[in-house]
Amino acid sequence: MTRIQPRAVPQRAYASLADAGIHPLLARLYAARGIARADELDTGLKNLLPPEALRGTHEAAALLADAIEAGARMVIVADYDCDGATACAVGMRALRAFGADVHYLVPDRVTLGYGLTPAMVEIAARLEPEVLITVDNGIASVEGIAAARAHGMATIVTDHHLPGDVLPEADVIVNPNQPGCDFPSKALAGVGAMFYTMLALRAELRERGAFAGGREPNLADLLDLVALGTVADVVKLDRNNRILVAQGLARMRAGRLQPGIRALFAVAGRDPARASATDLGFMIGPRLNAAGRLSDMSLGIECLITDDAGRALNIAQELDKLNRERRAIEAGMQEDALARLAGFDAGNAATVSLFEPDWHQGVIGIVAGRIKERLHRPTVAFARAGDGELKGSGRSIPGLHLRDALDLVTKRHPELIARFGGHAMAAGLTIMESDLARFKAAFEDVVGELLEPADRERRIDTDGSLESGYFALDAVRMLDGEIWGQGFPAPLFDDVFRVERQRLLKERHLKLELSRNGTRYDAIRFNHADGTAAQIRAAYRLGVNEYNGVASVQLMLEHFETA
Repeated sequence: MTRIQPRAVPQRAYASLADAGIHPLLARLYAARGIARADELDTGLKNLLPPEALRGTHEAAALLADAIEAGARMVIVADYDCDGATACAVGMRALRAFGADVHYLVPDRVTLGYGLTPAMVEIAARLEPEVLITVDNGIASVEGIAAARAHGMATIVTDHHLPGDVLPEADVIVNPNQPGCDFPSKALAGVGAMFYTMLALRAELRERGAFAGGREPNLADLLDLVALGTVADVVKLDRNNRILVAQGLARMRAGRLQPGIRALFAVAGRDPARASATDLGFMIGPRLNAAGRLSDMSLGIECLITDDAGRALNIAQELDKLNRERRAIEAGMQEDALARLAGFDAGNAATVSLFEPDWHQGVIGIVAGRIKERLHRPTVAFARAGDGELKGSGRSIPGLHLRDALDLVTKRHPELIARFGGHAMAAGLTIMESDLARFKAAFEDVVGELLEPADRERRIDTDGSLESGYFALDAVRMLDGEIWGQGFPAPLFDDVFRVERQRLLKERHLKLELSRNGTRYDAIRFNHADGTAAQIRAAYRLGVNEYNGVASVQLMLEHFETA
């Protein structure tokens, strides 16, 4: 059962925004998302939270500045997703600009797993670093940090994931979610944590006179990387993150991109002059992520740190090829999962846990997300990891904090989960294959207790009815130019339409001609082959359909039901 629920629009906030000159449609949308004053929409860099507010940045800056002055070698250990790759690229570009001797490594997803493991430290030790920095990982790497310290390395953890009961004994931790950190933006991504660390380092070097007589590196030039990692990691777009994303998109639209990001736009067939958060989340991010899922994220990082436009394009083309392979693998795995779930009644279960012996580790997270969307249940998909282990990737729904649920499972069954970590909406874990049935039962029991019955009903929050005058290209362009994302959702409207015509495209997508108040509209619902009734209530987004050089408004249907 799916319930369409229009958002409430606080009239005082709406009036305040409209009186301040905000477009009436935007004023309504912003008010429904908690914006009460026009100054809250100012995404200038002057409004960014200061680096000193983030615990650990001052200490990290001092350690790194000492290392640069001493000519010490540094090694960054990155995560293998888009957030980790962009965080690594920010660190590499900034530290090199500051004169550091810096290198990077990224663990192989299959052979080394997530984070800074002791095995990863042994590989890093071959480079003989004096300083080891983690980006988008490390907060759970207690054994790895201990191993690095045993090698005599100074250690800096930059991360944003939720910490466990025990923190690693690193020299410095920069993480807005660590105990004792009062940084207001707990939603900062891994790339954001690294960017803030580099801002603090620049301030430290400036104070030491490192730039006297020379040009100070402009770290704002890295904001395209920060925006990409922030959007791709699906963190909440609170005000601070919206500033980072808005500034990054503004630079992309002005043509001030890293060569690698420009190349990724090119292979995706998108124009950076019209870059949007949707482009970053659904077109650019997945191509970068494909390297970490199917190959080696070093490929993605090289794309982001090279200044050679030709090399960047060659790598981007390889990433595009990997992404096509990823989509084919994902489609097969999703088909397997749906076949297993044929006849499954989600109403009788609080969770879904799935495993097939030939599933690919790199794609299980996407499959879990697809099944979660379809069934509206917290879902974990597993793949074999060798030595009798299964790697699991979970996705949650509103109302259930997934990492906390897994933490409760471990407290009740201490030997069941070997390792886990993550966020409210996404988490990863490792179990023994022989314990799969036990995990399914334990996970079901815990979620059954934590998830309220009302949360098991899918609710689609919309912005209500849309006036017919806004079904126009200029309105679509206006909306596309704003910053939308997790926690600050893109506009979604709902109205009742008459279905004039409907047909299938490529046997997968439902193409419709709808009418309302005498006006007809083109519409499409992707990956939906079932026909519909003569009159529907539809939840939809405004999109643009470009065909033979002609652009027209198209309704992108997210859901419909008989009116």
